[in-house]
Amino acid sequence: MTTEQLVAQIHKKKSFLCIGLDVDLAKIPEHLLQEEDPIFAFNKQIIDATHHLCVAYKPNTAFYEAYGIKGWMALEKTIKYLNTNYPEIFTIADAKRGDIGNTSTMYAKAFFEDLAFDSVTIAPYMGKDSVEPFLAFKNKHTILLALTSNAGAFDYQTKLVDGKELYKQVLETSKAYKGAENLMYVVGATKAEYLSEIRQIIPESFLLVPGVGAQGGNLADVCKYGMSSNVGLLINSSRGIIYAGADLNFADSAAEKALELQQQMQIELEKLS
Repeated sequence: MTTEQLVAQIHKKKSFLCIGLDVDLAKIPEHLLQEEDPIFAFNKQIIDATHHLCVAYKPNTAFYEAYGIKGWMALEKTIKYLNTNYPEIFTIADAKRGDIGNTSTMYAKAFFEDLAFDSVTIAPYMGKDSVEPFLAFKNKHTILLALTSNAGAFDYQTKLVDGKELYKQVLETSKAYKGAENLMYVVGATKAEYLSEIRQIIPESFLLVPGVGAQGGNLADVCKYGMSSNVGLLINSSRGIIYAGADLNFADSAAEKALELQQQMQIELEKLS
């Protein structure tokens, strides 16, 4: 999917919502545990109930890898279901990979070719040769961790290096990577006050913004400081949506929560126009 196609979907659906599919068998409705594939059964109902309200889904691969081959197969079925039934949806493999040379190429093949995701999250700590192999894939997007929403982000990301915060060094350096036009960045919603300075460095790049909802991030603040002329935001909510209900109507409860966010996003988009 191209950036232009993603922007078109945002305006069509009046939403820049990304729903995180972080499936924990201890949290899904009990009746689904009787299914042959509980993870996929859960995801399918969530997707069918919310696809018209969001533009992206983001499975965190750890929640699938934890269940071994069955979990990986559920992830494969989920992405195939999305690509077949809702091809307009932007898909994000939240895998946080990052290694050098041929290893990164193989990671990229796994997510871009085998699983056919549109994008994957990458840890940039190992530098250019760990990122550029992902950027070599046409119309695929690499989402660099820049400034994350967890408390430990302050251990490294905001430390001064030659008088400049490390996360700013990451942003500026990555702009020179081959294929940088396909870069996106993770910026946590709980760091909304940093977005103005981030936009000075990458004014039009898309930002994947987790932390709205359960982690306390504020949508209005993120939009105020982070929205670009082409919207440039994918706001992720995971637990706040997918675990909104635990009964037979859990997918309807998820849709209600997604609708609340979508309606707020529509207001923000109207301000932009």
